[in-house]
Amino acid sequence: MLTFTIRRLLLAIPTLLLISLVIFLLLELAPGDPMAQVPLTVPPEVKEKMRQALGLGEPVHIRYLKWIWQFFVIEPMNLIDAMFGTMLAEGQLRVISWQTRSPVMDIVAQRLPQTLWVVGVAYVVAVLIAIPIGVYSAYRQYSWFDQAGTFVTMVGFSVPPFFSGVLVIVIFSVNLGWFPSIYDTTHRVTDWDSFVVQLQQMIMPVMVLALQITSQISRFMRASMLDNLGQDYVRTARAKGMTENVVVLMHVLRNSMIPVVTVIALGIPSIFGGAIITEQVFKVNGIGQLLITAIQANDMPMVQTLTFIFAVLIVLFNLIADVLYGILDPRIRYD
Repeated sequence: MLTFTIRRLLLAIPTLLLISLVIFLLLELAPGDPMAQVPLTVPPEVKEKMRQALGLGEPVHIRYLKWIWQFFVIEPMNLIDAMFGTMLAEGQLRVISWQTRSPVMDIVAQRLPQTLWVVGVAYVVAVLIAIPIGVYSAYRQYSWFDQAGTFVTMVGFSVPPFFSGVLVIVIFSVNLGWFPSIYDTTHRVTDWDSFVVQLQQMIMPVMVLALQITSQISRFMRASMLDNLGQDYVRTARAKGMTENVVVLMHVLRNSMIPVVTVIALGIPSIFGGAIITEQVFKVNGIGQLLITAIQANDMPMVQTLTFIFAVLIVLFNLIADVLYGILDPRIRYD
């Protein structure tokens, strides 16, 4: 397993480099000029100096190499400096946002906790709900629970977040007045009362995100369980006198989790992208809203960095899913 993990990590390096090149070149072809927002009163020579400071006067390949070097070398060094108080990256150039004129990763670090509060909790809640629903729906196939679960999951998977988000705001915020309609990103949790306020403002965005995730994972879980419940090893386990709980939970569930692991692992980076709409609806000042703002402002360094971070997450969780295969299925051996 260790050899396989190292081999996959080494393979991820050229993969990420190729992805970064594609992202960089595609965004280079996008129309627009970051200097377009500069007031007309600024003299042309001053604009030219600003353009050079932003790296716009250099060839494309030079800017790409500088961006890669800053992303993979300078930014990790800045992270080490922040964690341990060292001076490794002192005086080094960083990826600068055209919109805010500040380091991109500093802005991402400020916005990331807001996204993690909503997306992280929504994903954990969705997985904890979806797996039992999928297992019980498969075990009680065509029962009233299975029929109701199928209907709810189909509705949850079909309804887009911009509709369900507005719907829960109208019901729970406007009509009932239970929860705030706008997420307060300036709120800080310092005691129990502030923690309760944080939970109240998280409930609706978490509800919207968890509904879609639960619908997808529970359907995969149900289909995988149905495939395994009819296998010969299940009949053999029952013939040996094992209890139904042991057969279902220890044998069938473990084998059924193998394809579901892929859905869960690969769904983590995708939910960050899916949270863009939800963050817009509930005014969550997170990564998704930051990406939308950067696109509207033609902030190419910010868009490149956020898009590449999503790509890194996809490659990373692909590796995690492959490693979990070997843990869940003893027949799979990579070494």
